[in-house]
Amino acid sequence: MIEVKNLTFAYEKEKPVLHDISFTVKDGERIGLIGANGAGKSTLMKVMLGLLDGEGSVIVEGIPVTQKTLAETRKKLGFVLQNSDNQMFMPKVYDDMAFGLLNYGMNKEETEKKIDEVLSSMHIEYLKDRYNHRISGGEKRMAAIATVLAMEPSALLMDEPTSALDPKNRRMIIQIINDLKQTCIITSHDLDMIMDTCSRVILIDEGRIIKDGPAVEILRDRKLLEAHGMELPLSLSRL
Repeated sequence: MIEVKNLTFAYEKEKPVLHDISFTVKDGERIGLIGANGAGKSTLMKVMLGLLDGEGSVIVEGIPVTQKTLAETRKKLGFVLQNSDNQMFMPKVYDDMAFGLLNYGMNKEETEKKIDEVLSSMHIEYLKDRYNHRISGGEKRMAAIATVLAMEPSALLMDEPTSALDPKNRRMIIQIINDLKQTCIITSHDLDMIMDTCSRVILIDEGRIIKDGPAVEILRDRKLLEAHGMELPLSLSRL
């Protein structure tokens, strides 16, 4: 579904942040993108979305991500930002969800139906008419996911979806992710969440892929994780 080939990116010349990154993502896969701070995870997602222009290629369902194809490829790739305040910019949850649908030409009746379907599937119907500034961080994160899902992307790229959430909201986000039908690529320092949601892990350090394989295998490898600035998931460190 997604092919990343020989991707290199630098904010400054001769200081690459990503070095020759290549991997493929099959339809329906759940991939955890892990690494220490500054490893290049968020930058990689931004290049995949066409928000940053790197060398190499990203191909989504056979379509190269270029400036000319951004409108088409962004319909296929939904992006859930780490900070929901940067994503939810309208007064109410409904307004945010309707904004993209109406701009894509959906009429008001169809928009209303789609919003109700998505909120119902996530069991958060109660958020529909709530003001964004009056809901909790966890509720806003769920609403941000709903806003992206309403656009019916083929894949979701999620940047630290459980960061700064309390245990209850964290569990709710994990359940929502596990219920999704879309292909998912998730960056996170929450390795327990990655273990609960992803079957495959790509470990990045200094802009290079260090390991790509089954989540259980990589997340149980204490030496590997510690060598690249991480620790075992808490649930495993107690064993």
